[in-house]
Amino acid sequence: MTRVQANLLLLLAAAIWGGGFVAQSTAMKAIGPFWFIGLRFAVATLAVLPFVLFEARKAKEKTSARHAKLYILIGLALFGGAATQQVGLQTTTVTNSSFITGLYVVFVPLIAVFFLRRAPHWIIWPGALMAVTGIYLLSGGHLSALTPGDLLTVVCAVFWAIQITLAGTTVSETGRPLALSATQFAVTAVCALAVAAAVEPVSLSAIQAAAPEILYVGIFSSGVAFVLQVIGQRYTTPSQAAIFLSSEALFGASLAALLLGETMPVTGYAGCALMFIAMLVVELVPGLTRRRLPAA
Repeated sequence: MTRVQANLLLLLAAAIWGGGFVAQSTAMKAIGPFWFIGLRFAVATLAVLPFVLFEARKAKEKTSARHAKLYILIGLALFGGAATQQVGLQTTTVTNSSFITGLYVVFVPLIAVFFLRRAPHWIIWPGALMAVTGIYLLSGGHLSALTPGDLLTVVCAVFWAIQITLAGTTVSETGRPLALSATQFAVTAVCALAVAAAVEPVSLSAIQAAAPEILYVGIFSSGVAFVLQVIGQRYTTPSQAAIFLSSEALFGASLAALLLGETMPVTGYAGCALMFIAMLVVELVPGLTRRRLPAA
């Protein structure tokens, strides 16, 4: 797979996640956040499991104990991101949530610099700034006073950055994106269901009322999109992956306006344009600079 194809997979994942923001918000009219997280990732685990078994037959090496521990750690990061985002949606809008979640585009290169000692291509910094500015403009160029949901979503962005970074480096070592996906889904489902059973009421009628959202987010946002993420990240860098995945805010804000009546001002369209420019420069500039380097 080429880097262009990988980044297009990440863009598709972001579009699916954008639709997931709407489903996550509407589902909580019927069911608590942790029951929703647990059920969506249980569905995702079951959806991916047949493909994991197929992947295991073709795998050249078995998963080591070290890699299994990394899978579990990535699952805990995924649970942290999913929980803070879902609970945050109770007291913030879909537009604000998609904007603030997109801050992981800044946190990923910072993690690469400070923890992995890996300096990204210089274009990542202006590209990240353009992407974040574009996401900000999607909110209309201003946010209301920060709510508890907004603050939780900032924490969510940190967890997403950790998950993106760890998933990218781990799947490059193992070559087992589906095994990683299934493990992180299962870890998240177990953690969320344990919390839900302890603190949230539930009924069969509530699950039935939220079933369309659970199935959409479980099969597509959790199953398909996260698999696309870990496959795509094998062939691109964590910083470029963050830029492309951040476009979920573009799709989330657009669908919130279309389906939930959340308004998108003129500045929102400027934000969309700026995000696409950021993705283009991050995609094109590294290749152009490599071609201009003299042969050794």
